[in-house]
Amino acid sequence: MKFTDGYWLLREGVTASHPAQVLDVTASDGALEIHAPTRPIRSRGDLMTGPVFTVRVHSPMPGVIGMTLTHFTGGEPRGPEFELTASDAAAEISYDDEHATLTSGDLSVRLARGGPWDVEFLAHGRTLTRSGHKNAGIMRDASGAHHLREQLVLTVGTSVYGLGERFGPLVKNGQVVDIWQADGGTCSEQAYKNVPFYLTDAGYGVFVDHPGQVSFEVASEVVSRVQFSARTQELTYYVIHGPTPKDILRRYTALTGRPALPPAWSFGLWLSTSFTTSYDEETVTSFIEGMRERELPLSVFHFDCFWMREFHWCDFRWDPRVFPDPEGMLARLKARDLRVSVWINPYIAQRSPLFDEGKALGHLLRRPDGSVWQWDMWQPGMALVDFTSPAARDWYAAKLEALLAQGVDCFKTDFGERVPLDVVWSDGSDPERMHNYYTYLYNRTVFEVLRKHRGERDAVVFARSATAGSQQFPVHWGGDNEATYESMAESLRGGLSLGLSGFGFWSHDIGGFEGTPTPALFKRWLAFGLLSSHSRLHGSRSYRVPWQFDEESVDVARHFTRLKLRLMPYLYETARTAHTEGLPVMRAMVLEFPDDPGCAHLERQYMLGPDLLVAPVFSDEGDVTYYVPEGTWTHLLTGEPVTGPRWVRERHGFLSAPLLVRPGAVIPLGSRDDRPDYDHADGVTLRAYGLRPGDEVTVPVGDVTFTVVREGNTLRATCATPAAAWNLATGTREARAEPGTGSLTLELDR
Repeated sequence: MKFTDGYWLLREGVTASHPAQVLDVTASDGALEIHAPTRPIRSRGDLMTGPVFTVRVHSPMPGVIGMTLTHFTGGEPRGPEFELTASDAAAEISYDDEHATLTSGDLSVRLARGGPWDVEFLAHGRTLTRSGHKNAGIMRDASGAHHLREQLVLTVGTSVYGLGERFGPLVKNGQVVDIWQADGGTCSEQAYKNVPFYLTDAGYGVFVDHPGQVSFEVASEVVSRVQFSARTQELTYYVIHGPTPKDILRRYTALTGRPALPPAWSFGLWLSTSFTTSYDEETVTSFIEGMRERELPLSVFHFDCFWMREFHWCDFRWDPRVFPDPEGMLARLKARDLRVSVWINPYIAQRSPLFDEGKALGHLLRRPDGSVWQWDMWQPGMALVDFTSPAARDWYAAKLEALLAQGVDCFKTDFGERVPLDVVWSDGSDPERMHNYYTYLYNRTVFEVLRKHRGERDAVVFARSATAGSQQFPVHWGGDNEATYESMAESLRGGLSLGLSGFGFWSHDIGGFEGTPTPALFKRWLAFGLLSSHSRLHGSRSYRVPWQFDEESVDVARHFTRLKLRLMPYLYETARTAHTEGLPVMRAMVLEFPDDPGCAHLERQYMLGPDLLVAPVFSDEGDVTYYVPEGTWTHLLTGEPVTGPRWVRERHGFLSAPLLVRPGAVIPLGSRDDRPDYDHADGVTLRAYGLRPGDEVTVPVGDVTFTVVREGNTLRATCATPAAAWNLATGTREARAEPGTGSLTLELDR
C-alpha cells in the first residue's frame, strides 16, 4: 500500500509516526527489547506523549533475526499464526553507549542508541540492509485504518525474487505485490499462492510473519527500498542470512517447513478427464487403452469435477448415472497398474446432502448472526467447511477416507482462495488473517488423511492455493492458464517464483487449461511439461490425449515421457534434496549461478535440479535463445558441446529442446522408461560430462552411493554397496558392471 505522494509528502488523509531514537534497551532471555519514541527526547516535556514503538529483537535459529514492531499491546491476540520451527539460536547480545547488537550465527543486527533511529543488518562486517530515518512507521490511512510499515534498503544492483507464485516478471523490483489469495488465473497480478517472503541475490531474504494481507512495494514507492505493511498493531519480520540464495532457502524452509517427499509414481505422466468434457468409464477406458496402444507410459489417471453430480460439489459420491460401479471401475484401473486421483474442494453446495449434515453439526463457516455463510459463485448456495474446528476437520477427513477405501490414491485439492471476511470462525480466528491461511488448514487436513492411510512415502496432493508453510504438502500446480505461448511463459515464471519462495515441487496444465492448443503449441508444451517436476495433461473444454492433435504429438509425448522416466534416478535424488534442504526441483538460474550477472533476470529457462539446463521453446518454428553460463556444457540429447558464457540461438524440431548438462556433472540414467517407480539403482548408467583431472563426484541413487573420479585420462567409478548391475559412460564409451562389482574404469577419448 502506498502512503506517500512522491518522496517528500504524505498522501491526503495519511498520518505517520516514525521511531526517532532509542530511549532504552534491555536484554532478557536472549532477546533485546527497545523503546523508541516517535519524537526526539530533548526534555522531560517530550516524554508526555506518544506514540512509542516497542521493538523486540530475537533469533529463532542461527542466521535468522526477527524484529517485532509493536504499537498498542492491549488487544487480545487472535489467530491464526504461522507454525514456525525454532532451534537453539544461542544469540549473543552486547551494547554500549553507541550501539545495541544481537548476533546469531554470522548475522548481526545493530541499533544506534544515540542519534536518529538506525537499524543495520550485517554479516561478516558487511551491511546487508538497514532501516533508517522514517523507514519504520505507524501509518493511518485516509479511512483511519492503522498500519505498521517497514522499509528495508536495497543496495545497488540487488534483485528481489519470490513472494509466492507470481506470473509477472521474475525479478520483483518495481512491482506492487499484495499478499492476498485470489482466483485470478495465471495472467493477472493476482495469485493463488501468496507467500510473504522475498529472497535477494545480496545475501539475505526477508519473511514477514503475518498470515493476513501484507502489501509489498518492491523498489516502487521508494525505488531504493522494499516496503511492507499490514493492518495490525504488531508486525514481526525475519531477516534470513545466506550468504547464497540456496542457503537462504535452506534456512527459510527450516523455519517454515520442508516439503514432504512425494512418491516416485507421482513423477510419471498424469492424464485427466479435463473439466467440462463429457466422460464415463468407457471414455476413461478408451483414453487409457489409447495410451497403452501407442506405448505412452501413464502413471496416474485423474477424474475432474464431474465424477460427482452437478450442483452436488462436494458430496464425495460418484455420479451413479455415469459411474454405476465405482469400486469395480477403480479395481479395473488398478489392474492396469494405474494410480487414481479425484478432484475435491473445500466447498459444500446447498444441494449436497453434506450441507444439512454439516450445518447441523456446526462444521460450516457462519456469519456473525449465526447463519451459515453462503453465496452462489461456483456452486449454488455453497458454504465453506470451517477447518479451524478439529471436529469439522475430522468430519471432512472421514468423507475422504471412504474414497480411499474404494481405491482412490490421491486428491486434487482445488480452490481455497475465495474466503470471505464477514464471518465468524469456530476458533475465534481473525477473518482477515484467516483469508490467506485457510488453504494451509485445508491442504494439511487432506495431506494428513493420505499420510495416515497411504503412509509417509505415498502421500501426495495436487494443490492450487498455498501460503507460507504449505510447501510441506506437495504437489502444487499453477492454476488456470491459457492455450497460448504467452501463457506457457507466464506459467514458467510462476513456477520459478514459487520455487524461490520455498516450494520444492510444481506442475502446470500441459497445453493450457482454457482453450484448445494448436498441435505445434501442444508439442512444445509437452517438452516443457515433461521436463518439469510433475507432469499433467489437463484442459477445460477439450481433451488432452495426444492423438487428438496429430500423430506427431503422440511421438513427442512418448519421447519426452520416456526421457523423463529414464531421468528418474537423477530427478528423485533432486526430490530428496527438496525434502531435506528445501531447494526446488525446478530452479531459477540465479539460484544455481548467483555470481553470474547474466543469470539475474533469466525467466525463460531454468535448471532442472543442479545439473540440467532446460530452455523451453516458445514458438511453432522452434527458434529459441538461451544463456549458457561459464564452461563447456553438453546437449543431453545429441552430445553436442556448447561453451559459455554466451547467448545461444538454435532451432529445434518437436522431438528436441535445449537440454544441457552442466560441466563436471555425472547424470544417473535409469534402465527403464516405462514407469517412474522402479529400482533406480538396478542397471543405472552413470554418464559423466566434462570431468577434469582430479574431479570427484558423489552420485547417490536410492540407497546406493557411487563415486566417480577422473584420474588423468581414466574415469574410475566405485560403488560402496554393489548389489545390482550398473554402468559407467562418457562420450561414446561405456563400461558395464555385473551385480556385485564394486569398481569400474573407463579410458577417455583422447
